[in-house]
Amino acid sequence: MKLKLYLQEAYDELVHKVTWPTWKELQSSAIVVMVASLIISLLIFVVDLGLRNTMNFIYGLFY
Repeated sequence: MKLKLYLQEAYDELVHKVTWPTWKELQSSAIVVMVASLIISLLIFVVDLGLRNTMNFIYGLFY
């Protein structure tokens, strides 16, 4: 009985109370996420490259 009530209330909230984004807003948000992901991945790549070169230099001093 509680499950049925929960599902009815969840449906009511999703249909009547939630404000869904428009297609244009959704596209805009998706572009922001893609650009942010690209920037973060490039930063991680640069840090990884720098650390790899630093470690190779340090290891090269001892071998």
